[in-house]
Amino acid sequence: MSRIGKKPVAIPSGVTVDVKGSLVTVKGTKGTLTYTHLDPVVVKVEGNQVIVSVQGSDSRASAFHGLTRQLIANMVKGVSEGYVKQLEIIGVGYKAQVKANALTLQLGHSHPINYKIPEGIEITQDEKNKNILVIRGTDKQLVGQVAADIRSFRPPEPYKGKGVRYVGEHVRRKIGKAAVKVES
Repeated sequence: MSRIGKKPVAIPSGVTVDVKGSLVTVKGTKGTLTYTHLDPVVVKVEGNQVIVSVQGSDSRASAFHGLTRQLIANMVKGVSEGYVKQLEIIGVGYKAQVKANALTLQLGHSHPINYKIPEGIEITQDEKNKNILVIRGTDKQLVGQVAADIRSFRPPEPYKGKGVRYVGEHVRRKIGKAAVKVES
């Protein structure tokens, strides 16, 4: 049995969890998320907790036990608190601009990059530093994927450190070419 799967998921006030068959729906102040769990897993709501158990003892059932519990816990946290990722744009002339549901990035390419912001994601620029993008949403996987997609347009390079990186990310720097003295 999974150690994580055994832990009950606490439901905070203002959040409702509804289980109908294999469909789990979580509603909160920030939105609604749904998840369809697989057959060997059983999800029950008891009081203000969600209990995840497993039918049978095969390896497939135990593999999905902890996964299902953690996905439900992420949904509960997402609709109550939400998830945030921050990206920092470093480089001369590198900039971002948010317009309605599109993000325009100028990252040293010959053309600007237009990124369509997915449904359920909010991207803003930090008020103090316009080179910091703040990505917010209720779905943990979607917030992380959007941040990874934006970072992939210009990952930080190791010589000058230019590019798009997560706030607080450490980029290992390399030493450039060293001049070699030639004796004659």
